[in-house]
Amino acid sequence: MASNAYRNGTSSHKGTIKPLAASNSSNGKSSSFKSRLPPSSNHSPGSAPLRRSNSAGGSDGVPGRVRVAVRLRPRNAEECVADADFADCVELQPELKRLKLRKNNWDSETYEFDEVLTEFASQKRVYEVVAKPVVESVLDGYNGTVMAYGQTGTGKTFTLGRLGEEDTSARGIMVRSLEEILANVSPETDSVSVSYLQLYMETIQDLLDPANDNISIVEDPKTGDVSLPGATHVEIRDEQNFLELLRIGEAHRIAANTKLNTESSRSHAILMVHVKRSVLSAEDVIPSETDKSSHFAKLPKPLVRKSKLVLVDLAGSERVHKSGSDGHMLEEAKSINLSLSALGKCINALAENSSHVPVRDSKLTRLLKDSFGGTARTSLIVTIGPSPRHRGETSSTILFGQRAMKVENMLRIKEEFDYKSLSRRLEIQLDKLIAENERQQKVFDNEVERINLEAQNRISEVERNFADALEKERLKCQMEYMESVKKLEEKMIENQQKNGCDGFMKDKCNGEGPGFSVVDDVAEVKKLLDKEIHMRKEAEEEVNKLKSQLRQCTDSGEGGDSEILKLQQALADEVHQKKKLEEETIVLRSQLLQLTFEADQMRRCLGRSGSTNGYGGLESPMSQVRDSLNGHKTPVAALFEQVGLQKILALLESEDVNVRIHAVKVVANLAAEEANQERIVEAGGLTSLLMLLRNYEDETIRRVVAGAIANLAMNEANQELIMIQGGISLLSMTASDAEDPQTLRMVAGAIANLCGNEKLQVKLRSEGGIKALLGMVRCGHPDVLSQVARGIANFAKCESRASANGIRSGRSVLIDDGVLPWIVQNANNDSAPIRRHIELALCHLAQHEVNAKDMITGGALWELVRISRDCSREDIRSLAQRTLNLSPVFRAEMRRLRIEL
Repeated sequence: MASNAYRNGTSSHKGTIKPLAASNSSNGKSSSFKSRLPPSSNHSPGSAPLRRSNSAGGSDGVPGRVRVAVRLRPRNAEECVADADFADCVELQPELKRLKLRKNNWDSETYEFDEVLTEFASQKRVYEVVAKPVVESVLDGYNGTVMAYGQTGTGKTFTLGRLGEEDTSARGIMVRSLEEILANVSPETDSVSVSYLQLYMETIQDLLDPANDNISIVEDPKTGDVSLPGATHVEIRDEQNFLELLRIGEAHRIAANTKLNTESSRSHAILMVHVKRSVLSAEDVIPSETDKSSHFAKLPKPLVRKSKLVLVDLAGSERVHKSGSDGHMLEEAKSINLSLSALGKCINALAENSSHVPVRDSKLTRLLKDSFGGTARTSLIVTIGPSPRHRGETSSTILFGQRAMKVENMLRIKEEFDYKSLSRRLEIQLDKLIAENERQQKVFDNEVERINLEAQNRISEVERNFADALEKERLKCQMEYMESVKKLEEKMIENQQKNGCDGFMKDKCNGEGPGFSVVDDVAEVKKLLDKEIHMRKEAEEEVNKLKSQLRQCTDSGEGGDSEILKLQQALADEVHQKKKLEEETIVLRSQLLQLTFEADQMRRCLGRSGSTNGYGGLESPMSQVRDSLNGHKTPVAALFEQVGLQKILALLESEDVNVRIHAVKVVANLAAEEANQERIVEAGGLTSLLMLLRNYEDETIRRVVAGAIANLAMNEANQELIMIQGGISLLSMTASDAEDPQTLRMVAGAIANLCGNEKLQVKLRSEGGIKALLGMVRCGHPDVLSQVARGIANFAKCESRASANGIRSGRSVLIDDGVLPWIVQNANNDSAPIRRHIELALCHLAQHEVNAKDMITGGALWELVRISRDCSREDIRSLAQRTLNLSPVFRAEMRRLRIEL
């Protein structure tokens, strides 16, 4: 109940009372909190947008109206006897989210709510439509409130505080909320604590410590936040611990026997759950001008989100004379009625945009200051009974819920920076960079060694070739010279023997006789000498040429030395870059102190449901379907019995488009219950749905048909029928043509269910199921991406099981179809469901040894190491550790990169 800056009032309308801005329209849009958030361009597809706010808060926020659901209690034994001749004063129309309150036999009033739950609604259904969106927003960092209001004996405590120890399906909202919170938090980085209180006669008492019976309320003067510092806070680690605390609290809660209930709560019970979570955001970091080669394009910034979930079980609202209270019980009843009256006045003031909201009139209104008109996401469930004797209390309860629907809250996140987590992540990133640097250094050293070895081999080979050639040429010249000298000596000796010395002189003086032969021989010897001189010059030229080649080889060796010097210089640059990287880390830590608040402005996602048109001129079954869907006759549960399944299925072929659409919605609602699925399939409903998916292009029909097929695909027997009748091909074509996120979410959910069947994996892939699943990533909607990730995880799990049993071998089909890059990209997604499914898929893929090399090449090893260290789920973290330890390929790679688990 904050100031007027956080409220938007609207004028009331005459006649039928409608909610201020109904978030659930008749077209079946999701009421999940995440679907209201606009997409953010700073995040990867499927990641939830991040908002930041300091402890002081701000005026910016996300609009969020108080959502109200009504739940009808079935008649008890006393009412069955006393009111046997009277009809119920309330008629529900859950498909239109509407109820009628009869004034008399011919007049009634109609009211619309966000959800209308019949007496047959299960506890799980109540939790999903009332509390699950609030719990999801609490996990995202927003405050949340779930409150039950109604007459004594209408089932408030059953709805909220039922423990369900004998039957887990009967568990109430308190137990189911803690189950989901514990399933989505990490025991290492997150914490969950609870306080259990009761407001009895304007005194706040601690149900976990009865001696602490007068707790004061403290209000922060800066932020206006209300806290109870004197209350007991118990940290929760598991579900059994929480159930034990609830049993202790229920034993201390004040109750009494009244005419309306044998054990009526005489105090308001308040369960406060405090959640502290560590999350990551990513924002651009601009590198400095002097360092344009920075390795940091985006830096993850760890944040701590503190949120609070308040579950309030109000005491019964009824007149004193009906409960039969007297004495001390009368004083209790007066106190209860006064506090509820003060709450009603505050809600009226907020709904009418009054300048004054009387928050301080009661401790209950002070405690719920943040829930109505404040910054919390609030859901209210009002419980009513069918008895016409209590029509006045039922009408008062309904009007209270109608007024509460007009209250508008502004949701805000409270975040703080987690410096320890940032330091840990920076250390991991630094280890990665060091390992990469060492790997590059090793490659560089190997390259330098190879170049040196090649240069030495080339120099040795050239020297060896030159020495061999020089030696051969020298030997050749010597042999030729020796042969020439030998020939000359033989000729001279021969001439001396023939002519003698005298004759020689005589012949020489006369110039006649054999002397001419000697002259010819001398001339021939001169020619031989000239030839030898010429050959020697050629040999010398060849030697000089070989020397030149040797110098060139030596020069090339010097060039190799220069290349070595260049590589050494590059290594020095890498070392310098490493030092700069360390300096950037220090600068980055200092810059964290200067980050400022920046919030994303959210757009309103509240729509009004369209009015329905009347139809005429059809036969009796068609008229019954139309009248029931338009709110003129019976609800869907009675329609199933009166009209019959065959006639409802026949209306799927109606020429009237509106009738066909309504009939498809009825079949989809029936298919959501397991008891109806077998009857729908036996009556040909599956064939009719597939035919509608094949023949009609209407977006509404395709969306509802896909949802019905997804419900039927949860049954293993129906999965084979869907595949036999060509269902996967139709779903693949729908996935490629559809653009609406809700249609794609239904199609992805159906394919994900089929992926969990080992018998259908081969046919599923051959008919394009895996490619269709991966193609829907283009949508970017978190709900679609969550279903895609679930389908991939189911497929990988079946493959892993088949490989372990020896049924199949070879590389994973998912890797062959190119799914691995998307898995690695989204392995650390901010959305918990997407991240959890992808982490499971990575672990299952890594269990088969043949996938290890592809996963290392694709970067999946680092994600497996991160999962084994930081995963919030202990079972997934243990699976990743076991897989890495058992794989020889992964162990060898981790030893090479010096990674330790």
